[in-house]
Amino acid sequence: MKHHPSCLPAANLPWFSSGILMAMLAVIAPATAAASPADDAETVAALDTEFQAAVKHNDADTINRILADDMILVTGRGKIYTREDHLRAAREQERIYEKQDEEPGTQTVRVRGDTAILTALLWINGTARNGQSFDYKVWFSDTYVRTLGGWKYFFGQASLPLPHDTK
Repeated sequence: MKHHPSCLPAANLPWFSSGILMAMLAVIAPATAAASPADDAETVAALDTEFQAAVKHNDADTINRILADDMILVTGRGKIYTREDHLRAAREQERIYEKQDEEPGTQTVRVRGDTAILTALLWINGTARNGQSFDYKVWFSDTYVRTLGGWKYFFGQASLPLPHDTK
């Protein structure tokens, strides 16, 4: 039985399958091309520093750009904050920060493939909307994942506030 050429499976048309493959590679390869681990670490370090500054300035647009859609942060007290919680807090200016800064020299980034974990000591100081002041330091680890849209902050975990004599 003879088939019309347009009814043949793509596997029988090497030009078709290789053409599709080449087109897919041309689109996907640049987006997934891995930089060196050192370059990735530098990118994630800068992104997390940008995120901390965005929180400090209640910059919801930057927070929105950096956070993964399903991001969560777990605190040392067991509270879980979602991406939406972060965005609402920034938009409503739940806190006015004087400091939301990593302590110099404490930031470390570890990269394995498409995952990076950043750890640093963060000093947080300011006033809540209800007038209550806060001033404490926490160690935190933020996990970033590489996506087709770039690195995204996916998961964070923070310690309990440290004693005030912690340097």
